[in-house]
Amino acid sequence: MEEYAVHTPTANSLFFLVDDILSIFYIIIRLSNNFLEKNVSKIRVLLIEDNRLLREGITAMLNEQPDIRAVSSSGNGDAMEKAKKINPQVVLLDLGLRSQNSLRIAEFIKKEYPKTEIVVMDLIPTQAEVAEFVQVGVSGFILKDATINDFLHTIRTVAEGKKVLPTSLTDSLFSQIVEYAVKNGKADRLMKSVKLTRREHEVVDLIARGMSNKEIASELHIAVHTVKSHVHNILEKLALHTRLEIASFALTEGMIRKSSDPDSK
Repeated sequence: MEEYAVHTPTANSLFFLVDDILSIFYIIIRLSNNFLEKNVSKIRVLLIEDNRLLREGITAMLNEQPDIRAVSSSGNGDAMEKAKKINPQVVLLDLGLRSQNSLRIAEFIKKEYPKTEIVVMDLIPTQAEVAEFVQVGVSGFILKDATINDFLHTIRTVAEGKKVLPTSLTDSLFSQIVEYAVKNGKADRLMKSVKLTRREHEVVDLIARGMSNKEIASELHIAVHTVKSHVHNILEKLALHTRLEIASFALTEGMIRKSSDPDSK
């Protein structure tokens, strides 16, 4: 009867076998990571900043992120060419460009690339500057002394179509924007940028006509607590504090006429 030899694996052979298996897994993981890195959609960012140190530093920082691809411009005429080349999702725009008017650049970008989100960078923007950029349609503001995490969070958030304002500016700055718009007769344009709902427009109109929450509820055939919820949302969106301020805001620039116009609802 023929006998077959049975080979028992030695400790060394088992070690090399395990080592080979781990090497194969390592190669597979590396290939997977390379594939994902090449195929994951990156946020295309155009930085317009005339300070060379800031421009190069911010661009390098952004390009270290796996989900961001950034190019930069000094704002001296090549910004639009680079915008055409990469079709940016987000533009980081220095508010204080020395050789160009930042507001005009923002207007041009929103006209040519309406889906592009713009974030304005500055140390301490004034209320007039913020109001003008809000009306142009920028997506947010970020202070130049913000942390890296805040900076990256702002870019990723506006890339999703959301609006961003630094927490340190939220309470006072939006109130100043409203005040500026009212005083300068631009409440209607600001109202459009705030994006009140149809029902909120109706509530603003009725508040301006002097109605109480109970009267508004009766007029709109909704519950009183629903009216209170709408009033709260209106105060939040307009950064106002009282119903009287809502009424004053609505009376400016014919807000009542527009909010009661069926076409505007």
